Amino acid sequence: MEPELLYDLLQLPKGVEPSAEEELSQGGKKKYLPPTSRKDPKFEELQKVLMEWINATLLPEHIVVRSLEEDMFDGLILHHLFQRLAALKLEAEDIALTATSQKHKLTVVLEAVNRSLQLEERQAKWSVETIFNKDLLSTLHLLVALAKRFQPDLSLPTNVQVEVITIESTKSGLKSEKLVEQLTEYSTDKDQPPKDVFDELFKLAPEKVNAVKEAIVNFVNQKLDRLGLSVQNLDTQFADGVILLLLIGQLEGFFLHLKEFYLTPNSPAEMMEFQSIQVDHLKSGVRYQTGQHGETTSLLKIQK
Repeated sequence: MEPELLYDLLQLPKGVEPSAEEELSQGGKKKYLPPTSRKDPKFEELQKVLMEWINATLLPEHIVVRSLEEDMFDGLILHHLFQRLAALKLEAEDIALTATSQKHKLTVVLEAVNRSLQLEERQAKWSVETIFNKDLLSTLHLLVALAKRFQPDLSLPTNVQVEVITIESTKSGLKSEKLVEQLTEYSTDKDQPPKDVFDELFKLAPEKVNAVKEAIVNFVNQKLDRLGLSVQNLDTQFADGVILLLLIGQLEGFFLHLKEFYLTPNSPAEMMEFQSIQVDHLKSGVRYQTGQHGETTSLLKIQK
């Protein structure tokens, strides 16, 4: 595949020309950040927070970072940053002018970083090659790990994830795959899936469950009174689905002919038949299967 076609596939900005080192050898892999990922607000915020942190840390040395992608690759800033964070002196030349000396310096720094983070090289989400080749994702993984290790109180944006495109060179040609890369973790309640109020009730206030069940029994009996029915036990009387189906009819204002379902289901198959009817009339989110086994939590959710 021609390099231009490869970049079209990756949706890189128009006018960007691939350099020779970006061409993949047999079996090689490379990650690319599409423009939409680069413009993700949380992704941009993460870079901003990390740059401000680095600049504040290196202020006494009058070092200023303007781009994580362009300024970190040669090991110079990483060298100064790590020495200041870890309060140690690395045996590496301060100024490296050639690519060979820059790579050597970067190797010394990353080996020290990995030891400090207690990571083996294969465990790290960065390498000398990826950092030196200005791989922004690898650089961010490295900086996030350093921040968590040496300044855990730094307020990083939580749950930062971006879509990346992985290109692999195989015998049959180039293969592409879209993946989601997780850069920071869930760490606050707002990032977590919303909690179910009844799950929390059962966990945190089991003594209040009986009061809630009693209130629901009263509500159900009010609705079923016109049918000459009453409920005393939610756990057992809702298990076969009959009472639930009749209650739905009363609440939604429709009548189900008794020939359409079994008043006294005697087998799992007959109980399952109720589910197909219930699905037509209940909103999504009710746990039908657990309900037919008499699980109190599910029954309470149905009333919700």
